[in-house]
Amino acid sequence: MATLISWLGKADIDHMKQDKNAALASIALKSSTAFDRILILGSSWEEDWQPYRDWLKKQLAIAHRPYLDVTVQRARLNSPIHYPSIAKFTQRQIHNALEQDDDITISLTSGTPAMITLAVLLGKSIGSCRFMQSSPDGDVHEVDIPLDFASEYQRSAMQALQTSAAGQPKLGKAFDKLTANSQVMQQVVERAQRLAPTDASVMVLGETGTGKEVMAQAIHAASLRANKPFRAVNCGALPENLVDSILFGHVKGAFTGADKEHQGLFAQAEGGTLFLDEIGELPLSVQVKLLRALQEREITKVGGTQSEPVDVRIIAATHRDLFEMVACGEFREDLFYRLAVGIIELPPLRARQDDLPELLDTLLSEINQQLATHPQLERKKLSVDAINFAKSQPWAGNVRELWSTLHRAALWSGAQEISAVDMEGALLKRPQKSVNSEMANTLTLPLNLQQTLDSLKRTAIEKALAQTAGNKSQAAKLLGASSHQTLGNWMKSVGLTQTTDTE
Repeated sequence: MATLISWLGKADIDHMKQDKNAALASIALKSSTAFDRILILGSSWEEDWQPYRDWLKKQLAIAHRPYLDVTVQRARLNSPIHYPSIAKFTQRQIHNALEQDDDITISLTSGTPAMITLAVLLGKSIGSCRFMQSSPDGDVHEVDIPLDFASEYQRSAMQALQTSAAGQPKLGKAFDKLTANSQVMQQVVERAQRLAPTDASVMVLGETGTGKEVMAQAIHAASLRANKPFRAVNCGALPENLVDSILFGHVKGAFTGADKEHQGLFAQAEGGTLFLDEIGELPLSVQVKLLRALQEREITKVGGTQSEPVDVRIIAATHRDLFEMVACGEFREDLFYRLAVGIIELPPLRARQDDLPELLDTLLSEINQQLATHPQLERKKLSVDAINFAKSQPWAGNVRELWSTLHRAALWSGAQEISAVDMEGALLKRPQKSVNSEMANTLTLPLNLQQTLDSLKRTAIEKALAQTAGNKSQAAKLLGASSHQTLGNWMKSVGLTQTTDTE
């Protein structure tokens, strides 16, 4: 199958009205190749598209050439000379054509210089692509562009790499704000560093307070978009009636109170990164629009009729179980898989024992900077027993809970050194849930009691080992076991394989 791709120019339309051939028609009718498909790209003079298409099909039929598959594809461009929007649209059309045909010809006569330049650049990346042009008197000939863009790009890229390496994002520096002394956190950071330079969408999972936005900022800072905007929004805090406007923008008069045009977060993050925190809170109706924005890389403002191209990397985050939400119909499965190309799962603080001393030091330094603005409050430091107390706590609220507890201890302590007693006094007491009553509500009789207890023990051990990256000593602490040997005995009793301890 042979396909011709050409922009539709003003000369093509003017000549059509005089029943004469211009560049597009000349190539379609006189090329040595009879094209099975003709894809016309149009950005202006929409009222003339259908008449031109009908006229061209008639001319092809008279010339005994294939004429059934002639289409005009709308190009939504910022302007006829806006390179980014032209590039995105042209690349998409060439890619779609390649999925159907392996013989692609691109016209170099119709269209603006920007359209033709980008057609050449994109077409040269295809081994089987040919280029044709038409002279003013209607002669048609194939164009040989001798440059090997691939080798030229490789040469210039290597040269640029040598001269501007200092300007590239520094992975280490980008992730400096993340404390990663623990093995489990080091593995997470390593995965994030692999994802950062790519343009893949990222889903950051983790409990509340684990630092999902800090991770998103680090990925952005280590990406090739680092010098472009980073925008963040908590989807759970968006008013339902304004979600569309906040994300995609609105035109003047779109609704009551829209007295001027508004650029949404997608437009504000153009070229950069948009962080969608708590994405599980988005209404299904907005999920559909978000999916379209990701697939088509374009958005439509509320009240608008024209789509606008966008170039934004999405990093999403949630503490909710999206798999369960998908199963319950609360989250679109296609959107989930579109977002979850790269998955980063942040461990809870209770699984990061080795990170706590440095993390406490970092947080206390921030708190001391705030205390410095109050002359009556002195700088604080942590005692060894305070650090040990912090290690013994589960920190269900993770880093956020640790910070607020440490802040209260610094404010309430009368001494320069914060003690374990100060930390314990600053800790908010959570109401204890009755485990017995919860289990009793879920049990159904008759049952094999021993089998049920073994299953519960096995599940708890597996979860503890997963949270501590297989460190049996830390897992034993989470489960209240006296030592990792005791945990080993428990594992043996429920049939779990013994593993080497990673103390």
